This record gives sequence, C-alpha cells and structure tokens, in this order.
Amino acid sequence: MTSDEIKTAILDMGRKARAASRELVKLTSEQKNAILIAMADGVMGAEPEILEANAQDLANAEGNGLSKAMIDRLMLDHKRLVAIADALREVAALPDPVGEELADWTRPNGLRIRKLRVPIGVIGIIFESRPNVTADAASLCFKTSNATILRGGSEAIHSNNAIAAAMQSSGAKAGLPDDSIQLVPFTDRSSVEHMAQMDQFIDLIIPRGGKGLIEKVVSTARMPVIKHYDGVCHVYVHPDADLDMAAAIAVNSKCQKPGVCNALETLLVHREVAAAFYPKVGALLQKAGVEMRGDEMALTHLPAGAKPAVESDWGTEYLDLILSLRTVASVDEAIEHINAYGSHHTESIITRDEAVARHFMHNIDSAVVLWNASTRFNDGGEFGFGAEIGISTDKLHARGPMGLAELTSYKYLVFGEGQIRG
Repeated sequence: MTSDEIKTAILDMGRKARAASRELVKLTSEQKNAILIAMADGVMGAEPEILEANAQDLANAEGNGLSKAMIDRLMLDHKRLVAIADALREVAALPDPVGEELADWTRPNGLRIRKLRVPIGVIGIIFESRPNVTADAASLCFKTSNATILRGGSEAIHSNNAIAAAMQSSGAKAGLPDDSIQLVPFTDRSSVEHMAQMDQFIDLIIPRGGKGLIEKVVSTARMPVIKHYDGVCHVYVHPDADLDMAAAIAVNSKCQKPGVCNALETLLVHREVAAAFYPKVGALLQKAGVEMRGDEMALTHLPAGAKPAVESDWGTEYLDLILSLRTVASVDEAIEHINAYGSHHTESIITRDEAVARHFMHNIDSAVVLWNASTRFNDGGEFGFGAEIGISTDKLHARGPMGLAELTSYKYLVFGEGQIRG
C-alpha cells in the first residue's frame, strides 16, 4: 500500500473508533464485564490459531536475528495464553471507575458541582514485540469505555492479528459495539505518523517500545502522548543490608525476565560491603549467565570474566543478561547517580535502616521506588490493577503502572436553580 492509501485506511479506522466510543458509554459495567469474560473464553477457544500465528512470528524473528530476550518477549505458549485470558477476567472483576464521583460540593450561590470520572474517548496504542499487549491494552481501554486503535510491530503482526480477531469475534457475540477494538493490519512505518497526526479522532496516544519509536511519536503527535521511555532501573545495597536478601533481589530483578522495562540494569553497592557482597552476588549472576560490567572496585571482587564498565554503561537499558555494577561511598552518592543516569522508572534500596530507606525513597525522582523488594514488582498486575496499559515515565497525567483510573478523564456537572452571574 502507498502512504496515501494507508492514511485513508487509518482515517477510516479513526472515524469508526469515534462512532464506537459514543456507543461504549452506553454500556453498563455488567455488560462490559460479560463481554470481557466472553473475550477471555474466545482467546482460549482460538488457542490453536493463535499459537500457529505466533510460531510464524517466532520463525521470522529467528531468521531476522532477534536476541534471545526479544524472542522470549514475543513467544506465546499455553501457559502465557492462559495468563492473557486470566488477565481479561481480572479486568472484568475490577471496579469500573467510569462514573465514579471524585468530588461534590455546593457553592454559596447554591450551585451544586459534581466531578465525575469519564472515558477519554479514543486511545491509540503503538507497541512493539509483546503480543499480550494487544489483549491488555484493549481490555483496559474497553473497561473504561474507550475505543482503541492498536498498532503493533512487524515482529508480532501474525500473533496480534490472531489475538485481536479472537477478542473481536467473541466480544461481538456478547454485545461488543462494532469497531470498539481495531488493530492496524499493516506495519508500514508511515502508519505511525498518520495515527499521531489524527487528532480529530484520537484523543490520546500511548507508544510502548524503543526510544526511536517513542521519539518519532512525540515529535509528530498532535494529541497528548503518555511516554514509556527507557527502563534504566537500579538496586542500591546499603551497608546494613541483609546481603543474602540483597543478592536474591538483585538476581531476581535482573534475571527473572531480563527483556522487560522493570528489569535491573545497574547495581549500586556501598563500598563498605563491596568485598563481602560482590563475590556473593557475582557467583549467582555468573551461574545465571549474566555478563557483568563493573567499576575498578567491583572488578577486584567479581568472578573472572567480568568486564570493565565504560561511561555509556551507566545509562544503558540492556534488555538482556548484562548488568553494570558500580561502587558508591554513600546513599547520597547512590541517589545522585540514579537521578543522573536513570530513566525515572524503577529503583530499589536494600537496607534495614528505615531512616535511610525513607531518605532514599523521598529523594529519588522515579515513578516507583521500592524498599527491600525486586524492581520486577513495578507492574500493574502486581499492584492489583489487573492488566496494565504500560508504565509511564511521564509526570502528567499518569505516572508508573497505568491501570483503569489512568485511562479516564473527568468532567464537571453543575446543577442550578436559575442562578445568573452578576
């Protein structure tokens, strides 16, 4: 297709989404929940078709030389498909924020003012790699009565199409309005630009992917953008930390799923425990196949094979089994490093000292800061939000894991008895 043909198709999707958004606000919470449960059943009922489509994507990914971590993000199996269906059911079970009263007051002139949550309208989601985002994003937007236009990456196009088709067909049978969930069927890069400029139909756009994709959307978008920039996440080990706990948290943060945004990328260790801690954590990281890049003191205590870190390592999101390690002289030096090199995503401190922990948590400028816990807990599901639309590194209007409430706006209803302004 030519760029003009793609633009015409995208505009048509936008018109349909706007019309669908007006139908979605008419659905009750009970109707939406029944549709979501039908979608979950539909995904499992289409398991053979979805896994066959995913196998095609995986074969293409291997042929194109994608990393093991990226292929793992792309891969679906029965267990992961069950998780997608379970996430849909979890969203159905969550309270519906639409219509929630945020405030209610009466002015001295007798005007009563109510502030209510309402849908945003039409949300565009542009994402890469992970096909579960198709279901997660669509379900959260639908639960909040927003129409959705999804544009996935070329590496997952067959998987995304199969998941979207299963949700659309099963949802329609349960009462899903036409065009409530649409997936852009082509992956030409011009489709991103056309979506970003379609402010007459799309109210909000959320890019999830690499820095290049996000910067392209930000530079061309005519509507608000909620960004999901790099996940350069840190764990800091304070001198009074339980070192066994610290090692377990560091390994889990790095290795449990290295190709995701909340995986650990830089481990900061106070110099007072460097000699005791680096050999302990280094042995575990080496066993897990992690390439370690350390500063001079770290290299003194890490296993053979660790490499010298260079300046660029401190700001790199590896999304792979690679970890940078740096020694610091104080909690304030750790804070200074994180605020300078981090991406304002996820940081954790390991310490027994509550005052130190609170000092760290107060002074770190990141969306989520943890105390004695893995960075992998920065996740909508782990926060009890059900599925998540993403993890925002912005400060407006959403920050951190985005669940249902973050996909709503609000409006004011004003009730009078004939008042006029003098």
